[in-house]
Amino acid sequence: MHRQRQHLILAAAVLLLPLAAACGDERADSGAADTGRPVTGVRWSVDSVTVDGTTHRAPIAAHLTIDDGGRAEGVYGCNRFSARAAVDGDRVRLSGVTATETACGERPMAFERVLARTLADGELRARARDDRLTLTTVAGDTVRLTERRDAPLHGTKWTVTGPDGGGRAHLVFDGEKGTVSGSLGCNRVHARAAVRDGHITLGAPSTTRMMCEDSLMAVEKTLLRLFDGRPGYRVEHRTLTLTSEDGTSVRAVADR
Repeated sequence: MHRQRQHLILAAAVLLLPLAAACGDERADSGAADTGRPVTGVRWSVDSVTVDGTTHRAPIAAHLTIDDGGRAEGVYGCNRFSARAAVDGDRVRLSGVTATETACGERPMAFERVLARTLADGELRARARDDRLTLTTVAGDTVRLTERRDAPLHGTKWTVTGPDGGGRAHLVFDGEKGTVSGSLGCNRVHARAAVRDGHITLGAPSTTRMMCEDSLMAVEKTLLRLFDGRPGYRVEHRTLTLTSEDGTSVRAVADR
């Protein structure tokens, strides 16, 4: 009888082992999901900021990157910023913020003010899962972000930024045809475009001949300085910077 009870206990233990292992795996998986992915070393595109229950949608260019050396940098929506970043587990604190002072349209500037205040609002709780990151203030306000890879130069509609662009000036590079086309803000443009070694060799532009308001014509003149030359280019996330041989820089963002 005693030996029979021992067999029964052993059999029950064998049956319970897979269940215990399954429970252990479930707890491990849950812990990994709660821990989430690292916050640093990722380029996070800002999707929105919610303050006092009101959600503000972010401009296309808004993003944030925190490196492993304790530095944060990004774009509020128009202006670039940098700061010291202290990361301790799921807690993030930004301090010593400096930013450029470019004047932009009212909507991006309004968003910048909201985002800047929220990021500087003391300690932020970070929750990163998959390609999503949420930063939450002590008061419960949130910044929602998504990991984004660099937009491809070719095939992307690059909309020129700045106070006078008005979202009307844009360029599209076609790698197969070796061309660039789009709008200079007022007139349409088309030209040859050969991309190599961080530069784009642009041919003489073919344009329409309309006259527009002075602000759009000013944007057009700036863009025309890029053509019939070999401007350098740099793609950072969803921002394209074109720099002409005389040092003139033009920034554009990828349409969503």
